[in-house]
Amino acid sequence: MTAAAGRLIAGVDIGGTAIQVVLCTTELDIVARATVATPRGGDAMIDAAVGLIGELAAAQGAVVAGVGVGAAGVVDADAGQILVASDTFVDWAGFRVTAAISARLGVPAFLENDVNAFLTGEIAAGAIRGEADAVAIMLGTGVGGALWLGGRLFDGPHGAAGEIGHMPGFGDALCSCGRHGHLETVAAGRQLELRYREAGGAELRTAEIAQRAAAGEADAAGVFRTAGRAVGQAISVVSALVDVTTVVIGGGVSQAWDLLEPAIAEYLADEPPVSGLPIRIARSTLGKDAVAVGAASRVRRELGL
Repeated sequence: MTAAAGRLIAGVDIGGTAIQVVLCTTELDIVARATVATPRGGDAMIDAAVGLIGELAAAQGAVVAGVGVGAAGVVDADAGQILVASDTFVDWAGFRVTAAISARLGVPAFLENDVNAFLTGEIAAGAIRGEADAVAIMLGTGVGGALWLGGRLFDGPHGAAGEIGHMPGFGDALCSCGRHGHLETVAAGRQLELRYREAGGAELRTAEIAQRAAAGEADAAGVFRTAGRAVGQAISVVSALVDVTTVVIGGGVSQAWDLLEPAIAEYLADEPPVSGLPIRIARSTLGKDAVAVGAASRVRRELGL
């Protein structure tokens, strides 16, 4: 299917700093994309996303068959509503996302947690295409996770399954949730920057710390090794619980893959899964498009396109 042939699917990634929209064919090939800074307020965010969808569809001369949205926080995917959102978002908790989009565009809309959407994107068209069972980890400002079991998302009875970032047992540093020692405190971007400063380093962004680590600076390399081994530990625990041996990793921190992956592999070599089977660690191939493509894949599945 091409844009000229008629219908496209819209995928939306609503993040704390930016909203990204992609238009995809039913084969999930991206034909257009656009990004805008995230405004404040639920209605403003939806207006921004809908505006981008309209502009892209008009430029392609195509009709949008449906819209999928990936959003941070705890969501009720069936009701299309945000249940819990961080302080980054204003008037977002409780917002009925799909109803608002359908009212504006007159097409079906569907909502997923952003990490769930990341995982479905990588399974539908990315690094772990076609896998029946997998774990996703997103290493960004925070740390998110998702589970795909038996060919479908497993989000738990309350929508919070896979929250690997808030797994305890990683020291005693304060987490963004107000508790201590969670995986996020050593593997998220902001926390990695803080750990570097605590080790005596300068106030730098994660990418700059990675550059120093690659150049051989011991303190910089140390925070990435700690992060990688912590991610390996979390993978080992999840594998022991759900017997999954495929893991896909994305998010901004994963750009330092050459620093993280050896430490993850090192931990898993020391503590292999109880099944004795090797764990496949895959880096996202969809990158910044993963959440939006995953949201679009939900539309394709729901509408049978």
